[in-house]
Amino acid sequence: MHLRRRSLLLAAAAGPATAATAAPAAAEPRKGGGPVVIGHRGAAGWRPEHTAASYTYAVQTGADWIEPDLVPTKDHVLVVRHENEISQTTDVARHPEFADRRTTKTVDGRPVTGWFTEDFTLAELKTLRAVERLPAVRNRNTVFDGRAEVMTFQEVVDLARRLSREHGRTVAVFPETKHPTYFRSIGLPLEPKLAAAIRRNRLGRRECVVQSFEPTSLQRMTDLNVPLWQALGTTGGPYDLPSMTYRDMMTPAGLARIAEYADWIGPDKSSVAGTTLVADAHAAGLRIGPYTFRAENQFLPAEFRRGTGPNDFGDAFAEYALYYRMGVDAVVTDFPDLAVMARRV
Repeated sequence: MHLRRRSLLLAAAAGPATAATAAPAAAEPRKGGGPVVIGHRGAAGWRPEHTAASYTYAVQTGADWIEPDLVPTKDHVLVVRHENEISQTTDVARHPEFADRRTTKTVDGRPVTGWFTEDFTLAELKTLRAVERLPAVRNRNTVFDGRAEVMTFQEVVDLARRLSREHGRTVAVFPETKHPTYFRSIGLPLEPKLAAAIRRNRLGRRECVVQSFEPTSLQRMTDLNVPLWQALGTTGGPYDLPSMTYRDMMTPAGLARIAEYADWIGPDKSSVAGTTLVADAHAAGLRIGPYTFRAENQFLPAEFRRGTGPNDFGDAFAEYALYYRMGVDAVVTDFPDLAVMARRV
């Protein structure tokens, strides 16, 4: 793997990267061609996210990678949840023994009220059960409520390897460090635990890609032999670098600086349509994988909506075809089965 020797802060001070420093070895392309299909928290359109059933269904229907969001427990074990606040993704509110754990915290500058993984041991979290995060949108998934435990990152790695053997292909894990600056501030840093897990499991370039919205989180893991993915929001900027905006990061100069420490960018799909971002990323030596593709009308561009209900399925295939024609290298999707079917056309 290309050794990235300069941090983003040093690169910003020094100005745009040169061609010699801005082209790290890219992550390996998918065998057989076509964009990589990444199961967003598994197959979140069909099963409650971050559950074994969600990840398994994603792989069964063709996903190449599965995405676990990482947050820590009180005893510093990495578990997979969309956020560290778990009232929307578990049945914690139904557990009277944990009623006094409900609190308000400031996470990345915002007040958040609920129950937080960092206030529970792993053993305590294992007594909870997962529920559908968007029940009003995906009522069909609520049938699975209460059936799945909260998984550790190690359990996701073990599941990915078992599914790889069963399906005769490599299934990669795509962990995201969630709120890494916040967790560092309370003495539960994510990066050392993630790096240790990658080394302990001997995860290579085809088995793991690490992502974060915070550049300094990625820069703490540049010595790992796995690709790094800089996620990009639509407004504001990364919490760890308040003087920087995502808009600046998506300019040619910003992309060149990202290429000094990362192999991929992951912008919101709205940042790709009608722009030169795909070509600019490729020119900087980066691969690009937009997020998040969903099938419901409310998440689709107006021209692809069908019917009148916001949760009715629209023409998701047309949206995939549009982005595949743009030349994206991956798609992050709640419906990996649809993305794989679209890729076959």
